[in-house]
Amino acid sequence: MDHTVFIAGATGYLGRHVTPRLLERGHAVRALVRAGSESNAPPGAAVVIGDPLDRSTFEKAIAPADTFLQLVGVPRPSPAKAKQFIDIDLRSARESIAAARTARIAHFVYVSVAQPAPVMQAYQAARHRAEQAVDASGLPHTIIRPWYVLGPGHRWPYLLLPAYWLLERLPMTRASALRLGLVTLSEMGAAIVRAVERPPARQRIVEVPEIRMARGNA
Repeated sequence: MDHTVFIAGATGYLGRHVTPRLLERGHAVRALVRAGSESNAPPGAAVVIGDPLDRSTFEKAIAPADTFLQLVGVPRPSPAKAKQFIDIDLRSARESIAAARTARIAHFVYVSVAQPAPVMQAYQAARHRAEQAVDASGLPHTIIRPWYVLGPGHRWPYLLLPAYWLLERLPMTRASALRLGLVTLSEMGAAIVRAVERPPARQRIVEVPEIRMARGNA
């Protein structure tokens, strides 16, 4: 079944990667883009001009989408950006959820972050509150929880791969190492496409091990 996917955050790190994949598989994409940034929209997507922090600017343009993909977030999260996680990540998620309910979206897909973790507490807290809002909305939804997505401009954690290899094999650290494991941009793209194409009856949470498996199954 082909879907029409409304993407908030289509011009970002994940959005620029997943949009072509969705289009290649026969899905239609409606990309939310701020005024003046239309040229940044992925080729082939229908452009919707609006502000992701203000649902009144885009909720009437969601239709005919059946799926809402929420990708808006502060680029390169760090502890110094704690206020931005509330002002941008959480606020945009709440606006998108409310707009999706108004549009009677059949499936809401939210890219969150792996939890719990010993670092980036403010980032996790904002994403957790967004997850709670998604759940409270009553919308059928999928929550995808990567930790760090390796790709262009995001490669320094490759240096940690030997440590991850060891931690994933030790009984005391295996569970946390898998939950906080690194995933590639390709794996994330496949996991998002798979989520779009296989909506749950009510809810689904996709953790790192399942994200890694999605690459060969999308």
